[in-house]
Amino acid sequence: PPRRRFLQQTATIGAAAAVPLALWGCASGAVRGAGTNDPFTLGVASGEPRADGFALWTRLAPDPLCADPATPGGMSGPDVPVEYEVATDDGMRDVVRRGTASAEARYAWSVHVEVGGLLPARPYWYRFRAGAATSRIGRTATVAAAGSPTDRLRIGFVSCANYEQGWFSAYRHLLADQPDVVLFLGDYLYESVDRQTDRVRRHSDDVEASTLPTYRNRYAQYRMDPDLQALHAGVPALCTWDDHEVANDYADRWSPTFDDPERFLLRRAAAYQAYYEHMPVRPSRSTPNGPALRVYDRFRFGDLAEIAMIDGRQYRSRGACYGPPDKGRGHLESDASCPERLLEARSLIGVEQERWLYDGLARSDTAWNVIAQDVLMAELKQRKPSGEIAYWTDDWNGYPANRRRLIEHIDRTRVRNPVVVGGDIHSFWANDLKVDDDPASRIVATEYVGTSVTAKSPAYETFAKVLPDNPHVRFFDSRAHGYAVADITSARMTTSFRAVSDVRDPNATVSTLKRFVVDDGRPGAVVA
Repeated sequence: PPRRRFLQQTATIGAAAAVPLALWGCASGAVRGAGTNDPFTLGVASGEPRADGFALWTRLAPDPLCADPATPGGMSGPDVPVEYEVATDDGMRDVVRRGTASAEARYAWSVHVEVGGLLPARPYWYRFRAGAATSRIGRTATVAAAGSPTDRLRIGFVSCANYEQGWFSAYRHLLADQPDVVLFLGDYLYESVDRQTDRVRRHSDDVEASTLPTYRNRYAQYRMDPDLQALHAGVPALCTWDDHEVANDYADRWSPTFDDPERFLLRRAAAYQAYYEHMPVRPSRSTPNGPALRVYDRFRFGDLAEIAMIDGRQYRSRGACYGPPDKGRGHLESDASCPERLLEARSLIGVEQERWLYDGLARSDTAWNVIAQDVLMAELKQRKPSGEIAYWTDDWNGYPANRRRLIEHIDRTRVRNPVVVGGDIHSFWANDLKVDDDPASRIVATEYVGTSVTAKSPAYETFAKVLPDNPHVRFFDSRAHGYAVADITSARMTTSFRAVSDVRDPNATVSTLKRFVVDDGRPGAVVA
């Protein structure tokens, strides 16, 4: 039966005497994992790299799937001091930064460290110590200083990883591709439970996450996956979210099940806190404040690229033509049936974030400008059974005025080499972005959408039959899962769609499905 254990800290932390870590273990009958004397069961991670440093993360969880809300991760008691070290070598012999941070009890004993004062454009290694326990060694890196010459940058981007619907072999292969940074573009986990009989794996508690304890356990289970854990330990991350980190197709304070907005915000607050507790973000910017947590920010890589990470959920206007009994999620609407979709004031990212994004794009002096966000941006005309043209309301097609403002701004301010990357739709896309849907209109920007890591994809025929109505779509395929890798130089951006052989096989292989090139000064993806 579950039992309580006492972990005694035996090492000195800084100049302090040894103190107990915490009592840990689940209450009798609670769902739990295999308790160990290792508090670092969820691994380590780094993120948000700058020229002089980065954020480091871990969470103490010796019993990671403990569902007792009084002992999250098997921990109880006060904050725990955790030592961290940063070195210039993988053997941790040349330590250049060390200190002590708190594993905060109020945040499930997670640790967030903002490291600064380092040299630009070089790799670093790091680890944590808590009591007698030492974490694995992680690898991270600083980026080139703003304006400094930068020859190349390799980014990977991933989205839509459903634990129950497959193995995370895509993460293993992405790590092997040696990206400089990985963009997590939403649906890092799924709050829902798949009730189909063909599940590959099962969420540990087999319930939809909707409370702080259940969101925490969902993150813990995902973070125990060895491929995801290795990717985080090997590559710094930039992160944003989509809907499944909270609830499917939510929009700001509006839930898909028509909950009272104030009630739904309580759920959102729990989800956002759990997100913070498990992501390598900077607490100076992203500490949760009830149902609010800022994730949008911009990151520079020398003179080569600037990446704007966008929040497409927290600030968006209510879903178009949203309302009971059956319009709580994204749905197809024609202009005739849903005039609300076309309202000028509607925004996917909110007025303040729009202003922030436009200002940053106008000021940017890098060779490439990447907008990293969660959902399909290109116009996509679909058809109802009647043949009437309609649009999906949960992505940018539900907010066409915001899309037009963004593309017009890019065009008017002559943003250099704008490229949008996204996820959500569980399929690969390469699209031309234009101010309007006139086939003769000038291409303003390029969009790449990555497929899902594992989440089930829409039928290929569903979208293939509407492609003639959408000539700006250069490529589409929903028959593969995987990720994307983009290699950026001053001359071109080469993006590879990477497909794993079978998400039901933990030893799946990987191959390149398609490769595209965008040349400097010439928007529009061309097959390489």
